[in-house]
Amino acid sequence: MAQPADDAGRRLMLRPSYRRAPAERRQALIDATARSLAKHGAGGVSVRTIAGEAGVSPGLVTHHFEGVEPLIAATYRQVSERVGEALAAAVEAAGDDPRARLEAYVIGNFLPPVMDEELLGTWLGLLGLTKSMPLVSAAHAESYGGFRAAMERLLADCGGKGDHRLEAVAITALVDGLWLELCLDRSVFSAEEAAALARRWIDALLA
Repeated sequence: MAQPADDAGRRLMLRPSYRRAPAERRQALIDATARSLAKHGAGGVSVRTIAGEAGVSPGLVTHHFEGVEPLIAATYRQVSERVGEALAAAVEAAGDDPRARLEAYVIGNFLPPVMDEELLGTWLGLLGLTKSMPLVSAAHAESYGGFRAAMERLLADCGGKGDHRLEAVAITALVDGLWLELCLDRSVFSAEEAAALARRWIDALLA
């Protein structure tokens, strides 16, 4: 018996997802997880919602990631990597001056593509799962450790006699707070004001 045209069309739309190479399928699921977290938050993400966002069967999620927790942990790492790549590009564009490179790494958090409302939703969803999912907690520790290590290296390049580890912790905390508040409500202060506050904080630490 012939399938209705709309059903046939739907099946044709889904087939490419199944025919993709394994790496492409994994990437599609990671991207769908990031979108699902942004849309539904930590409490609304499941194998079914992610599969629906990706346009695949729930079985494909468990086939590639053995469950939702490993998939969310992989998403955390990739989102962090993309942020890190954007900040690294900003540092390289700043030239060779150590202070300019440090400022570029910090202020890059208040500029696109890091300053993004969808990223905020994804990030909040990921953070909301760090206490209930050990694999996501491990991804969080790894990712934030990488950001702090990069900050510490940039601070060390600037010289000074302070404790660069604690200085990196302080600047990271400041950036996180400003980024969060700026994403939530840009009527309170601007990205330029956030950058100015960060520069003042850097001045105080390097004095």
